Amino acid sequence: MTRLNVNDARCEALFVSALQPSDAPDAAALAEIIGVTVRQLGVRGCAGRMAQEFGDHPEAAAARMRWVRQLITERPVAPPPRLPRRGGQPRQWGSPHDTGPLPRAA
Repeated sequence: MTRLNVNDARCEALFVSALQPSDAPDAAALAEIIGVTVRQLGVRGCAGRMAQEFGDHPEAAAARMRWVRQLITERPVAPPPRLPRRGGQPRQWGSPHDTGPLPRAA
């Protein structure tokens, strides 16, 4: 099984999003686009759609991925903020108390 790093997941989400090279998003807008796309499709869904595009249109997909990677390099996207758990303490990922995803913000 191949491990996917966060940067790869971000690139895949941007790749399958509606973002176009004519758009000029800042880092905050990129973070929002990534979040919306991952919530809609999931990480695996983004990877699946990207793979389909590489199979159907390899040249165009390669050019889009180069653009997306350049965009991420030029405008680094900060990780999402940690939301506090019940009791007010931020969740420490990888700890023995990590029991699942963070609660959604209201």
